[in-house]
Amino acid sequence: MTLKTLLASAVIATLSTGAFADDTATVTTFYDLLSNPNSQESVAAFKAATSEDWISMGDYSGNTKTRDAFLGQVGGYAQLMPDLNWAIQDMHQDGDTFVVRSRATGTPVAPFFGVDGEGRSFDIMTIDILELEDGVIARTYHVEDWAGALQQLSGH
Repeated sequence: MTLKTLLASAVIATLSTGAFADDTATVTTFYDLLSNPNSQESVAAFKAATSEDWISMGDYSGNTKTRDAFLGQVGGYAQLMPDLNWAIQDMHQDGDTFVVRSRATGTPVAPFFGVDGEGRSFDIMTIDILELEDGVIARTYHVEDWAGALQQLSGH
């Protein structure tokens, strides 16, 4: 197979999946918001990168968060943890689905889930699955190690 044929095959495969480099930038916008939830620029970028009916699912209880509810939650986290940082460690794409492993760190300035961390910080792993439709994030499934964070904050 010639180089020209290989390149043409790669382009066709990318076009047929609907996956473009811009999708990575769209997904990255989600993590920019988590690290900068009080930034109006990050909030606007998040709104542009998500569908109006975007939902966040963290368990199978049937309870989901809307985009506005999620923005309120992360805004509260910003007040509680001014140094909150959500760093992408690894990202995998399969068509319009992304799996992201990230690292969340922060130092609460007040009790967090009932635990007074006395100035302690946490460093946890998170896993997200983000599904895109028409170039925007439609759904986010997520798991964070909040139990590990509370254990670190309590000094155990």
